[in-house]
Amino acid sequence: MRTQIWHGHAMKRAAVLAGCVSLVLGITGAGAVQARPHHHDPARDVLPAGDGWASEGAGTTGGSAATKDRVYTVSTWAEFKAALAEEGTAPRIIKVKGAIDAVSEGCDALAVEGYDFQQYLADYDPAVWGHDTPVSGEQEDLRAASAANQDRMIKAEVPANTTIVGVGRDAGIRGGSLQIKGVDNVIVRNLTIEAPVDCFPQWDPTDDNKTGAWNSEYDGVVVYGSTHVWIDHNTLTDGRYPDSSLPEYFGKVYQRHDGLLDVVRGANYVTVSWNSFNDHDKTMLIGNSDGAGATDTGKLKVTLHHNRFEGIVERAPRVRFGQVDSYNNHFVVTKGQKFGYVFGIGANSQLYASHNALTLAPGVGVGKVLKKWSEAPLTAEHNYVNGRLTDLIAVHNAEIPAETLQSGAGWTPSLRTKVDHPKAVPGIVDHRAGAGRVC
Repeated sequence: MRTQIWHGHAMKRAAVLAGCVSLVLGITGAGAVQARPHHHDPARDVLPAGDGWASEGAGTTGGSAATKDRVYTVSTWAEFKAALAEEGTAPRIIKVKGAIDAVSEGCDALAVEGYDFQQYLADYDPAVWGHDTPVSGEQEDLRAASAANQDRMIKAEVPANTTIVGVGRDAGIRGGSLQIKGVDNVIVRNLTIEAPVDCFPQWDPTDDNKTGAWNSEYDGVVVYGSTHVWIDHNTLTDGRYPDSSLPEYFGKVYQRHDGLLDVVRGANYVTVSWNSFNDHDKTMLIGNSDGAGATDTGKLKVTLHHNRFEGIVERAPRVRFGQVDSYNNHFVVTKGQKFGYVFGIGANSQLYASHNALTLAPGVGVGKVLKKWSEAPLTAEHNYVNGRLTDLIAVHNAEIPAETLQSGAGWTPSLRTKVDHPKAVPGIVDHRAGAGRVC
């Protein structure tokens, strides 16, 4: 978990109170705004009008209108999945109490009889197997069967018209993967989501220019072909299992994590706000394939605002196809951490990144904030690095001329709430983003 940078008790209290004020505003009638009673239930909140792409059209209300019999309070993974599985698409609210664990019995409980990791290592050691063909045989078959057990256990399918909200400050999901797939109108709020740990990564000897790599599955949250999704005030992190704790086999890190939040395969109208993304490598994909134009062209409209990213190696986010609006986020790169890039410019992407704040440790090149994967113009303006206005594209092109980027995303965001000055963003976002700060 990241270490918070506090600027005095008075400022902390003022910032938190300011957050409470903003969260007790509700939408009634034809877009009118009125104050809610102090005791309002965050599970009944809806996305405010004009708050990013998820407010498009009818907006995002999740399960806010659920009747009493469609409100569930859960404290175990089994109860959580049972609440999701209740029939019908009428609005539902699922309140998560405490930290629920999708793999509470440990990885060994998911392994099929005969699977032996030490035998797996012996069978597929490059000195024995080589690097020319993918692994196959008994132990790979047993690994795959064990992985299938985990897949069934940890994936939770989220229905349409659902709000999932943590109760209090310590609610969370450990080791589970929320699958928001092919549905409309979902809200996920106030949860600490610890990235799933793949119990059974696969060795691919042909990967990484035939030097081999361990490949893992499972993202913390997947938005796949869904529309009107609001991800708000969550903390997404590797938590107890940072990459620094992972061993190496065959000279490669035994990678057990995939993404924290991916938006893919025709998903559309998504707002990601006031979250904290901590200590992870491949953080967020918006569009997962250059070849997915048939499903993704004209889709993948995502807004990212007032999120905090710290200890992130890459993909914050990496974008393909989508019109992605990133504003008022705070990106922190600390001394000595592994760092690749912040914004990945991918196939046919139209990224509009403005009014963000970046805090970079000494020696971190500003040019690395942007990474070019494909020829796709972007807009990057009014961004501040270490408190100074910085033209990210110009600096990138000067420092990395082999990856020259073009300016001009070709569109201008209109669905924005208040845009804070980038110099104020670290103080605002650091105190109010993440789980436990929904009043």
